[in-house]
Amino acid sequence: MRIATGLVRPRQRVLGMDLSGVVEAIGSEVTRFNVGDAVFGSASGTFADFVCVREDQVCLKPERLGFEQAAASAISGVTALIGLRDVAKLKPGQRVCVIGAGGGVGSWAVLLARHFGAEVTAVCSTTKVDFVRSLGATAVIDYSRQPMPADGRFDVIVDLAGRRPLRVLRQALAARGTLVLGGGEGGDPVLGGMGRTLRAVMWSMVLPQRLRPLIGFVKPAPLQALADILRQPGVTPAIDRVLPLSQVAQGLQALVAGQVRGKLVLRIAA
Repeated sequence: MRIATGLVRPRQRVLGMDLSGVVEAIGSEVTRFNVGDAVFGSASGTFADFVCVREDQVCLKPERLGFEQAAASAISGVTALIGLRDVAKLKPGQRVCVIGAGGGVGSWAVLLARHFGAEVTAVCSTTKVDFVRSLGATAVIDYSRQPMPADGRFDVIVDLAGRRPLRVLRQALAARGTLVLGGGEGGDPVLGGMGRTLRAVMWSMVLPQRLRPLIGFVKPAPLQALADILRQPGVTPAIDRVLPLSQVAQGLQALVAGQVRGKLVLRIAA
């Protein structure tokens, strides 16, 4: 990670990757957008008044969404979409368990699983139980009070928390179900959370269950697919609060402390 992000200091000095706003200017070869278009997407250094993006990094903002809702969509929404649609190959009527359902990607996973016609069980902390129910979860497991079921009831498990042993997750997963691993907290001293993911990939070679890593890059095709979904009623990003840029430190502290339900948004300019 140090090699990728900077050995001595961060390569990206301005934080932020999600964005939504209005196009102020375009390059000579841009064909998809015009000045004044409302867009959303992903780029580098978005905690700023202006940001320069490639035209394949953004889509037209769905009219039914405000800028703040659109700004909460690209990375978490695309990651959840890839996990459910492409990795798990989710089908209507299947039983899905989303672990870490109260967070950014987790809340999107609940919303999109319901959109695809799945029966959703959400796993979260006590303080987020009512929140995940409001997203459409059919059942909720408060991990501080209830263990994961061991009866193989779930066709798909999307684990975005990253701390549970594979043995526990496999007991909750159907015999030919799919486990999507998107979290990497904790783990062993050398590989950290990646150790569990690597073991899962190796086990998948000999198991009927599919154990798959989730890597969610914002690419043009899934971003456009997400935009198409968001143009329909029924899927609306869950925003905990909107803060001014001057309070970004407090916002990040709230994220680290696990106090954010869904997404937290920064309002850069009026």
